Amino acid sequence: MPRRNRGTPSGELVADPARGLVYGNRGCLHDGQGTIRRRYAGKRWIACRLEFRGWKRTRLLQPGRFTELFFLDEATAFAAGHRPCALCRNTDYRNFVTLWHELHPGDAPGVDAIDTRLHAERVEAGSRAQRRHTAPFDTLPDGAFVWHDNAPRLVLGGRLLRWTPAGYQAPVARPRGAAVVLTPPSLVGVLHAGWRGDVPLLHPTAGARTTG
Repeated sequence: MPRRNRGTPSGELVADPARGLVYGNRGCLHDGQGTIRRRYAGKRWIACRLEFRGWKRTRLLQPGRFTELFFLDEATAFAAGHRPCALCRNTDYRNFVTLWHELHPGDAPGVDAIDTRLHAERVEAGSRAQRRHTAPFDTLPDGAFVWHDNAPRLVLGGRLLRWTPAGYQAPVARPRGAAVVLTPPSLVGVLHAGWRGDVPLLHPTAGARTTG
């Protein structure tokens, strides 16, 4: 049985046998039996490499340890509200911080200020559900996610591609008007800057290049 540790663009966790291209964590979300009990634990949500320095865990979802999450690609992790890890993706992290302070020049330095602002953009304070935003479709960069026709869809060129745990499918034309945006506004800004990191931004099923 697949574990419920696959992240979706809406920030939910689902069980699916397909493996993503990006690793992540947002704290310990499971109990001693490996059952997911919460959506997040804390404000530090990160996106990592699948492999780093040969580190391996013999068993996933160990009691008292962080919950290992998997995302289809970085666009999916961004939509869920995750940022690059400062350890396994240090160059990406430093580039991300530079872009972040160009977007938010008045913010205090340090990762805590980044994570606090990002948390406010991705989570509704009362319900703890994903916070969604609105923006004109024609202003959204490639890699952003919207909620359209009752499903998460990737913005790519003039198309919207439906997200599934195994990849993208069912492209439709990008409409006009207002979009319900899943990707937090600051991460939309990072994508606008032409973000390319050292994990795949887009899964190969998107039909576009997947690395910088």
